[in-house]
Amino acid sequence: MDYITIQDLEVFANHGVFEEELNLGQKFLVSAKMFFDASAAGRSDDLNRSVNYAEVCSDITKWMKTNKCRLIETIAERLAAKLLKDYEIVRKVEVTVKKPWAPIGLPLECVSITINRLWHTVYLSIGSNMGDKEKNLTDGIDILKRNENIRVLKVSEFVTTKPYGKTDQDDFLNGAVKLETLLSPHELLDVIGSAEKEMGRVRTEKWGPRTLDMDILLYDDRVIDDDRLTIPHYDMQNRDFVLGPMKEIAPDAMHPVLNKSIYELSLIRGRR
Repeated sequence: MDYITIQDLEVFANHGVFEEELNLGQKFLVSAKMFFDASAAGRSDDLNRSVNYAEVCSDITKWMKTNKCRLIETIAERLAAKLLKDYEIVRKVEVTVKKPWAPIGLPLECVSITINRLWHTVYLSIGSNMGDKEKNLTDGIDILKRNENIRVLKVSEFVTTKPYGKTDQDDFLNGAVKLETLLSPHELLDVIGSAEKEMGRVRTEKWGPRTLDMDILLYDDRVIDDDRLTIPHYDMQNRDFVLGPMKEIAPDAMHPVLNKSIYELSLIRGRR
């Protein structure tokens, strides 16, 4: 992917563990690589289709001077999030913060931290079979939209389906959501759990009735299997109420374990 680099932007700011660092301030050097598709800007010669690095330098300087952090790790983390949120064209950033005057009592050129952060592509399955099902789904999606680290990109049509696993309950309304997030898989899982709780979900029995159910289906091409989370979702390839909505919004999305697209999984499911 293309990128623009800002190298060693010098800022005098008040960050550090010690009180004198916070009160007196010191010099920091900030570098940033901003990854994006530069082809449109290159063909059009239009600054509005690129990243204005003068504006970025001004934004970094202002943020450094108006905030106080104890750790350079925190500076880098918050600057990376700011760049990704403020510049929509940017998909990934690499941020380096150097501290030339680190007070360690020994001679050194500088101490630095470099981090890489990016927008992750995620697909969710959503469902409800209690109360006003459609409102439950739309309200749940609105809760996700309120999170500054989540952008909802696509929502499928909602479809009515028979219950799965435990059949003696009301029909479900199901859908799929495509989003991008700065959250890790487990952080996103916590946000989803909070959304379900806010919508009144009570976990009393497996596959039982629920006001709102959200499952992470895919997270980039990550494969995770621990005591809290399995990605890709362990049974998504066998669930029509997952594959149908997913085929609508992401037919080419790949299952990283089965190495097949959603469209291919739908065809296989249809032949069973």
